[in-house]
Parts: sequence; structure tokens; C-alpha cells
Amino acid sequence: MQSPELETVEIHPPGPARAAIIWMHGLGADAHDFEPIVPYLHIPAKAGLRFVFPNAPVRPVTINSGMRMRAWYDILAMDIPQRQDKAGIYASAKAIQALIQRERNRGIPSERLIVAGFSQGGAMALHTGLRYPESLGGIMALSAYLPVAETLAKEAQPSNAAIPIFMAHGQQDPIIPLHHATASRDYLASLGYKIDWHLYPMAHEVGPQEIQDIRAWLLRVLEVA
Repeated sequence: MQSPELETVEIHPPGPARAAIIWMHGLGADAHDFEPIVPYLHIPAKAGLRFVFPNAPVRPVTINSGMRMRAWYDILAMDIPQRQDKAGIYASAKAIQALIQRERNRGIPSERLIVAGFSQGGAMALHTGLRYPESLGGIMALSAYLPVAETLAKEAQPSNAAIPIFMAHGQQDPIIPLHHATASRDYLASLGYKIDWHLYPMAHEVGPQEIQDIRAWLLRVLEVA
């Protein structure tokens, strides 16, 4: 499956860009989904952080009766980690890697690049970031899980063995049940990854306290005082 060139929505810092976050939306959403959160993060101008929100390809989604929508990969069954569209996941990872390279071509060092996402987008952030061959600045996975976990030990890159990872989940999430996220967290920990884990009394969403925790984490990994 050929990976598409992804369209993006971007929010630029007031001055020169010194860092970038590539933030993937969830199933059926689009690149504008997390745009409204940016002002609430209150990232200081001196961080030079560029937000890059890509559009996932439009594809049929099996679990939604084959309806075409933006999706990073097909969802084949309700028990998401058991039946996975591996070809779709790897194709989207290749397209996200191309976005990382585009940011590097625009002058952002790889260690100043963060991959992030919500739900399916968070799954892609984990999948892509841990397999990227050069050191990245961090991975943020919101209401997500680790896809294709069975190949990670073989495909993980040593350059990102110590990458900061922020994982957050809602206790009442009906879409990606909490146990999928905790199983992913525990498996990553068993491989030696350090997880900054956050749990909130919410469903499949992003809440105010989570936004504050994301802000604190971003400032820390970007080393903004």
C-alpha cells in the first residue's frame, strides 16, 4: 500500500520555529480537530513550537459498515488490538515519517520533534515514534494504545530507547477501554520505556486537567523554563 502525502494544518510560532509537534487526529476527525486546543496550552513564544496537524487518508472502515472516513488504518473489530490492519498502520507510519523529514528539512532537529495523537492518532504516534531511526523529542499518546505490539521488540530503535512518553486515558472510555491502554503501558515498561502516565475521570475525550498536564510535559521536554 503506497503511503499518501499528507495534507496539514499548521499553527506557527510568532518568531522562528525551533521545535515542532506533529499531532494526529482520531478516527473520523480531521486536521482541524485539535487546532482549538493550541491557545489553551499557553506555550511561550520563546519555545518556537510549530503545531503540525495532518489529515489522515480517507478510507473505508470495516467496523463502521465500510463507510469512508479519515482513518490512519482500518478498524476490523471491536477488540482492536486483536485484529489489526497492519498494512494500513505501516503505510501511515511511512507517511508520518515523511512529515518528520519535512520538518527536519525546514530546520528542526529531530530531537526537537514530538509526535502526538489522540485515539488512532495516538496509536500512530507510539508506533511511529518508537521505530524512528533518530532521536525524537517525545511521544504523546492520548486515549490510545500500542498497535502491532508483537513486532516492537524487534523493530524498536535504540535511538529512542529513552524517549519521553506521555500517555493519558479516561477511566470511562467506551471506545478504547482502559485495559487496552494499561496493557500497552505495562508492555512498554517491560521493554524499559519510561511512561508519564495520567488517568482522568472522563470518557473518550480530552479534559481541562489533561490540557494542563500536556502543557507541563511539553514545557519540560522542550526545556522551556
